[in-house]
Amino acid sequence: MDVRKRNRVSVTGLDSGPVVMLAHGFGCDQSLWRLVAPELEKRFQVVLFDHVGAGRSDASAWSPERYSSLDAYAQDVIEICRELNLGPVSFVGHSVSSMIGVLAAVREPALFDSLVLLAPSPSYIDDGDYHGGFSEQDIDELLESLDSNYLGWSATMAPVIMGNPERPELGEELTNSFCRTDPEIARVFARATFLSDNRADLANVTVPTLIAQSARDTIAPREVGAFVHGQIAGSELVTLNSTGHCPQLSAPEETAEAIIAFVQGP
Repeated sequence: MDVRKRNRVSVTGLDSGPVVMLAHGFGCDQSLWRLVAPELEKRFQVVLFDHVGAGRSDASAWSPERYSSLDAYAQDVIEICRELNLGPVSFVGHSVSSMIGVLAAVREPALFDSLVLLAPSPSYIDDGDYHGGFSEQDIDELLESLDSNYLGWSATMAPVIMGNPERPELGEELTNSFCRTDPEIARVFARATFLSDNRADLANVTVPTLIAQSARDTIAPREVGAFVHGQIAGSELVTLNSTGHCPQLSAPEETAEAIIAFVQGP
């Protein structure tokens, strides 16, 4: 299968130099990077893509069997990197894509210069001393609600995920993005996202890593960012002065600055 068509891959920005790959989160597509990508394009080659089943990816490539875990998405990232053959990339993964990037970089570290994990969570469920932000019952109820009424779930959850109630247009944008997603695909991806536990994978990351978290995020609390930072040797942690789980929309300038500073280095 044509990997570029499958994931609607595009390469923008400079014709050479460092490569930054931007990966979107659950219920979204590459358009959610539109406020960050222009700043990155001034300095880097920028790779944008849609996960299979999202945006304008090739829906015929999706199956519930293949995409029931994050491993398949990580393999897609590896295949995109190999197909483009632009050299090692700095992978910027938002939300669940942060763990997709972790899995890909652990599997094929030579393909990655660095990782930027934006609002990451290796596990959403509280477990002993680990505070993921949700109880197991919370996640069960979230998935049941998504199953029974996806459009209603989207309208309710998107503003919570986005935060920034004083800027309702942001929540509306995320709601619209969720509503463009096929409900069957969303159900499978939601389970792969909210039931995954990648805490043990973090210690296997060997590439330079930045954890960038929002100061106020109900989906990935600051305790989670601190946990990820503690598990990835040599990683850096930056707390953005942003609210909500999508700082690339709510604080795009600060998000772009953090990515640029890390990728370019001192």
